[in-house]
Amino acid sequence: MGTFEEEVQRKLDEPMPWIGLYIAAASAVCTLAMTADVINGFRQKKLWFPSKYFTLSATSLTLLAVAMKLPTDLNTNMLYQADWYTKLSGLIFMSTAMGNFAPSLGSMNDKEILSNIIALGILVITIVVNVWIQLIQLHHLLPPVIILGVAVPIILVLLLLATLASLAITVPSTKRSMESKYQDMHKLVLREEEALKRTIDKQMMMKYWVMAESSSPQFVMARSIVCTTSSLICVLASITIVMSYITMTYANWFFHIRYASLGQPGSVYEKISQPRSVYGSFPVYLILVIQCIGVVVGTIAPTLRLFVAIWFRCSTTIPKNNKSSLKDELFKIETYWIQKLVDWRDSFKNSSLQIRQDDKYMKYFHNVKCLVLNFFIGVQILIVVVSKQLLYVSVLLTTPFANIMNKINIQFSSKVATSSDNHVVSDDTELSLSRYVLLLEGEPKLPKRILNNICRHADNMIFIGKRMQPQNLINLLHKFVNFSGVIQFDSTNQVPSLHFQEPPNCWMLPLMTLTSIAISLPNVAEHKRKQLVSSVNEGLFLAKLIDKILDANAKLVNIRKSADISWVGVALYRKWQDVDLRTTSRKCKNSKDVLKELSNKAEMTVIEFKREMKDFLMENPLNWPVKIIAANSMYRVSRTILLAYKGENEPTDEELFERLSVMIADILAACLTNLPRVIATMCHRNAIEKRERNVREAFILLGKTEQVIQLLHRHEWPSLDADKASYIDEWRSLIHQDNEIPATSISTSSPGKAVKTPVSNADHITVTVAQSPSLS
Repeated sequence: MGTFEEEVQRKLDEPMPWIGLYIAAASAVCTLAMTADVINGFRQKKLWFPSKYFTLSATSLTLLAVAMKLPTDLNTNMLYQADWYTKLSGLIFMSTAMGNFAPSLGSMNDKEILSNIIALGILVITIVVNVWIQLIQLHHLLPPVIILGVAVPIILVLLLLATLASLAITVPSTKRSMESKYQDMHKLVLREEEALKRTIDKQMMMKYWVMAESSSPQFVMARSIVCTTSSLICVLASITIVMSYITMTYANWFFHIRYASLGQPGSVYEKISQPRSVYGSFPVYLILVIQCIGVVVGTIAPTLRLFVAIWFRCSTTIPKNNKSSLKDELFKIETYWIQKLVDWRDSFKNSSLQIRQDDKYMKYFHNVKCLVLNFFIGVQILIVVVSKQLLYVSVLLTTPFANIMNKINIQFSSKVATSSDNHVVSDDTELSLSRYVLLLEGEPKLPKRILNNICRHADNMIFIGKRMQPQNLINLLHKFVNFSGVIQFDSTNQVPSLHFQEPPNCWMLPLMTLTSIAISLPNVAEHKRKQLVSSVNEGLFLAKLIDKILDANAKLVNIRKSADISWVGVALYRKWQDVDLRTTSRKCKNSKDVLKELSNKAEMTVIEFKREMKDFLMENPLNWPVKIIAANSMYRVSRTILLAYKGENEPTDEELFERLSVMIADILAACLTNLPRVIATMCHRNAIEKRERNVREAFILLGKTEQVIQLLHRHEWPSLDADKASYIDEWRSLIHQDNEIPATSISTSSPGKAVKTPVSNADHITVTVAQSPSLS
């Protein structure tokens, strides 16, 4: 019987080394994610290290659950050296991971925070309970030093869970406070922008950048005193892995002396010194190495966050002799720390449930809830007070060293300033930007170097954008002289409508349709076709952004989708729907035949759809399928161009291609006049979690489109209202009304001939990209 049981156990143990490799792989993924966050923090010079890759999420918690297989395994023998080390390294690895989670809490909404914190709590409690069960069961076989070596990381893991829960409770309140302050400053910036006649320049955008960066939820979490405490705990946990070597050495010596004196030197000593495990020697040591590397790399971010927090406080520490101020500093509890718990408690008291006054069970239930929440409020206050005390002690211990380093830094900076030609910022410039730094109640003022790094990062983003300038688009825009192409692509009076109501146009749709026609024309050099597609492709990226951001009511979503989907086929496969444009170009003798074929195909598509249409909702063109919207646009544009062939001077294929290119340039130019407004809108739209990313994209877009905007400002812009200028149909109405330019002018007007457009030099938006001085 014993042989059979041993055989069964051997079969069950055979796949365990593969499971060990799986654990090592999960640990490696977590380690790589933490490494990526560290590299990203250094690259952006954000020493508070935002969590971009390793965040508190379902994915990371699943990976950690796999990586924690050994600590939670009750069947491993802790007398084996390898198993003992992997359990210890797993606990410390978990502590390090939790220390890196803190900033990511700011990027979550309330439901995500609740679900992720509960999931993390379940995982941590499961690990702690399983390890404690093993310690209790084996306490008579293990020396106290080993029990202590495992108990300390367990306590640190629980403390880290408490600090993360404490931070999670403050997230909703801090976001509301920051959002309120941001909106107040936004109103101030809008008044200043209005005073500058809607001029937006880098300095104006810098205000939004400072506001967005300083109010970034992750940055707010990272500079929180409770996050500083979690960083300190994480650093202490990482030190444990060094102490474990000393502990293991003592344990080996202890067992050797104890069992050698009893005449049994090989019984337990051999087990604790030999690296035997059911997971296999190689997988276990691989897990140990990877998790140790993860602890080292993962400790970098919490350590530097701790130093940055101490640096923040060094210049604002309350003097020892000012006891009243010191007491306020160390024992004052700001509202946002407990606001969420207070709201929960009060909501239970003021419940809207209809209950009877004599319902004593409901009364007891509410009293118990309030009692529990009062307890948690007390715990939260205790965590905040202890965190302040720890930070204050840390500041006192490091202040002398910080003062010495500060003097050295001042002397070095003065020497660099005198030996270089760098511009030194005046105090007024620094003050003008520091006004827009958003801080929570009780937070110290951001150091000047942090504000300098924020401004320098904005310069870097503009530089990145300048390296991405759309040169093909710029070359196409050189053909632009006026905005006549905005009305020339579609003759509303001379082309009969296929439906009683025409769908509206977005900027992308006519650009896609005109380009499809242009590249299908015969007798045109292939390099010109490729050049046009590349130019329009760069322009459509910007047109899509303009359509998306400025379409406030989302009326043109389906129209944009139609243009977007159709353009994929045109750009990648040279196909418009089912029509191969290359084949059409080869088999047709001239451009007139191409236009007729495309027009007939589009007309048949729309008529067939109308014939089979049964849903009354489809009477509204905004509800049409994307294929039908694109077909209707192709029908109208191709028929409009065909009107050019009714005159005596029919254009050649090359001439028509050039005129279509000019028409495309005109439409793109009209569309891109909205870029300044788009850049300004990107600086302050969307929720607080996405605002920093949006402002970053706005700076990149500013650098990317600098030449485009400068090129457009050589011409006069129509005096359209800003909201109306967002839509091509509004442009068509204004220009057609004031100039009455016939659509057939495509056949007679030359690309260099200007068409009058009503302008207002005082109202159009300008963009200044002059370099503003950065802080020294």
